[in-house]
Amino acid sequence: MPTIHVNDIDIHYLHMRGKVSGGPAPTLVCIHGLGTDSLASFYLTLAAPLAAAGVDLLFYDLRGHGNSTRPAHGYRVENFVTDLDGILTALQVNLPVHLVGNSFGGTVAFAFAAAHPAKTASLVAIESEPPTDLWAQRVGELLRSTKEQLSNEETFQQIAVMFGDHHARLSRQAYRRLEETTMAEEIPAGRVLDLVELSQITIPVLSIVGSDGFQAEDPYQLEGILPNCRTVVIQDQDHSVLVEAHRQVRDLLLGWIFRRPATTNVPGDPR
Repeated sequence: MPTIHVNDIDIHYLHMRGKVSGGPAPTLVCIHGLGTDSLASFYLTLAAPLAAAGVDLLFYDLRGHGNSTRPAHGYRVENFVTDLDGILTALQVNLPVHLVGNSFGGTVAFAFAAAHPAKTASLVAIESEPPTDLWAQRVGELLRSTKEQLSNEETFQQIAVMFGDHHARLSRQAYRRLEETTMAEEIPAGRVLDLVELSQITIPVLSIVGSDGFQAEDPYQLEGILPNCRTVVIQDQDHSVLVEAHRQVRDLLLGWIFRRPATTNVPGDPR
């Protein structure tokens, strides 16, 4: 897969161009999460069916992840937003794009939509939320505790027993990212959005959450914050919705993109 040089780093990406009759194909930009994640989580679960449906797909590894450059510094949310804007500019993607973000990828998508509303057609957040003060507090605590836990060799042994050697290797890679960069410190210190700024995100938003995921206490919370948001709760799923329920996510995405979501807010209805 190719790389593209933006903002002084090399970004590893894959651009799969779709075709639909009657006009340009809609472009879906997939943004993965932190830690053990990479563009592979989207590519292995959604690429084939979405490409077959005619969607123009753009996957990329976030800075510090996968095969993209891992700088020592530069991990505030706004850095990730600037990277995405640079990628779209370099690839000459001129029409507004549909953003789909998993976990932290959704946070980046919200920040991009707030900074570049004219470049964003819609947003699908999978187990994700916007960058707010409360989010920064929670993610900061999570990153600190994760870094502390992974500093113990016994943790990797436990992961290998519970989930296999592959997950243990991914966890070691995630720990090296946290040790070799300021990721854990910078991500929660980035620019956050207040309620006024959130209310100005008027594009259609689809929030896909697991019934047992990070937003289990109030899965419909985004509908009370964003002016044009719908929520779909996938039952018996936790934070791993994208991987564990990828067929449901695929169907939701296809319906969302090709049926052109309306402006009314109907909880749980992805139309």
